[in-house]
Amino acid sequence: MTQRLDKLEAALQAALGDKIKTFKRERGEISLTVAAADYLAVAKTLRDDQTLQFEQLIDLCGIDFSSWKDRAWDGPRYCVVSHFLSVSLNWRVRLKVFAPDDDVPVVASLNELWSAANWFEREAFDMIGMIFDGHIDLRRILTDYGFIGHPLRKDFPVTGHVEMRYDAEKKRVIYQPVSIEPREITPRIIREDNYGGLH
Repeated sequence: MTQRLDKLEAALQAALGDKIKTFKRERGEISLTVAAADYLAVAKTLRDDQTLQFEQLIDLCGIDFSSWKDRAWDGPRYCVVSHFLSVSLNWRVRLKVFAPDDDVPVVASLNELWSAANWFEREAFDMIGMIFDGHIDLRRILTDYGFIGHPLRKDFPVTGHVEMRYDAEKKRVIYQPVSIEPREITPRIIREDNYGGLH
């Protein structure tokens, strides 16, 4: 395992050079962080370089770092994390990129390199609000088209902004502000004689 990681590390350093902002090797995995301006070029190199051959994008997600590990975060707020697999060479790498603007988090789309990026990027857009420049069909995928906000952002209210219900008078579904009645739930404990076969 160590020899394989040594070989992968050397291949990554040779192919990407100073485009790697941070390099982490821990728990038998390699993680790279690159600048948003280099993200698409680095991804293309990961796929096309004969010493790397990362044919598959196996996962991509967005992360809101605003209160990472319940602490204040000093740095860009939004990150895209991608996981790649080389079937040919039997190794993996994790690639991170931070959006340079917290108000409008934009990074390049990987959809032209791996078609699997399509739905992953749509999910990151829907849940976090990441915008993928060059995506062919960037629209919501998990929430309703009229949904307001991005539910995996740390500042999104746990209760949401609106709720929907069927209105019998109007004979249709309506949206209204969330109304939650505060209540205390005390579990009821039932103890039966001979519970579990004990005498």
